[in-house]
Amino acid sequence: MADLGEENKISGVFGGIEFENSEGSQETVQQAGTIRNKDLPVKQGFWGKFKAFWLQDIDWNREINVELTPYQQKVEDEINEFLHQEITWGKVHDFLFQEIKF
Repeated sequence: MADLGEENKISGVFGGIEFENSEGSQETVQQAGTIRNKDLPVKQGFWGKFKAFWLQDIDWNREINVELTPYQQKVEDEINEFLHQEITWGKVHDFLFQEIKF
C-alpha cells in the first residue's frame, strides 16, 4: 500500500504551490487557489432577491406615506364618494322601479 506521509507530498495543482519567499527559502501553500475573501461581489439571483425581500426586518411602528398623482387622487375620491354615499329607501325604490325604454 502507498505511504501517504508528509515526505511523499505531491506538489503541483492539487498538492499545493511552491514559491520562494523574500528570505530565499522554499514554502509550500496548500489550496492556494481557494477564495478566502467573503466580501467579493456576487451576482444575486431571483431566489436570493425573493428571500431578501420576504425576510426583511419591518418596523411596524413607522408611518407609511402614499403619494398619488392628481388623476389617482381623483379616482380615489370618486371611489370613496361611491362607497360612502347615503342610501335611502327612496333612492332604492327609484332605482328598482325606473322606466326602461327599448
